[in-house]
Amino acid sequence: MSAEHKLKLKELAKDLLYDIIGGILYAAGIYSFASSAEFAPGGISGLAIIINHFTSLPIGICTLVLNLPVLFICIKTLGKTFLFKSIKTMIISTLIIDFVFPLLPVYNGDALMAAIFAGALSGAGLALVYWRGSSTGGTDFLILSLRKKFPHLSIGTISICIDGMVILLGGIVFKRIDAVLQGMVMTAVSTTIIDKITAGFMTGQVTFIVTNRGEEISNEIMQHIGRGVTSIKATGMFSGTDRSILMCACSRAEACHVRGITYSIDKSALVLLCPYDTAYGLGFQPPVD
Repeated sequence: MSAEHKLKLKELAKDLLYDIIGGILYAAGIYSFASSAEFAPGGISGLAIIINHFTSLPIGICTLVLNLPVLFICIKTLGKTFLFKSIKTMIISTLIIDFVFPLLPVYNGDALMAAIFAGALSGAGLALVYWRGSSTGGTDFLILSLRKKFPHLSIGTISICIDGMVILLGGIVFKRIDAVLQGMVMTAVSTTIIDKITAGFMTGQVTFIVTNRGEEISNEIMQHIGRGVTSIKATGMFSGTDRSILMCACSRAEACHVRGITYSIDKSALVLLCPYDTAYGLGFQPPVD
């Protein structure tokens, strides 16, 4: 088996693992907390809970069916690769919601706790799925389509706007103001969790190192941390000495190692740590089309 095929199988295994873990967390929030507490969390899953309330059709199947027209609307914007990965995630999520969680006990306690845990669990599940470049479908497709056209908007902000209408509909269907409040709490918690987790995956530090021992430091960073280093020739205007400015983008944890390596070689080096929100390219996020 070629190295390319091994890499593809490894990535597929990662996708499946994240889909299963994300699907379990998402299903727990939707089925065990939101559905049992009778409130609509927003989006396609909220509509599925409402339909389930009237017809007893499985929530997962309802979600899958409602997703079909949205798929055709967003396929051009998001591309076939994302579409196929999302269909895989949606099928796994449907199987977990409809065939696994009905066998498990549901939460029937405090309404506020139900909303909080529903949001935390579903948000964590969605964040894991988003991280692997996939989606559970529904308004996720619309959200990510808008996010692609308007990258300055956060996923959480768009989600709040779209889900609001479904939450209000849930209040009408379940005939409780509390259902609206629970839906709002769940959405707020979920979107916060999504933004925090996805930001944690993507953020890092750009390390700038001003030194006269650039080659030694670069070799150590590349050998021990595995991150690329870019060297820029510079001249100190005060001393008139030629020096190197090394630039290395890495995670926050790796930035600490970069700093340690630098000062173990050059005690007089200047190290600047600059946080970034997202990095695109080899070793980071895939480039945006």
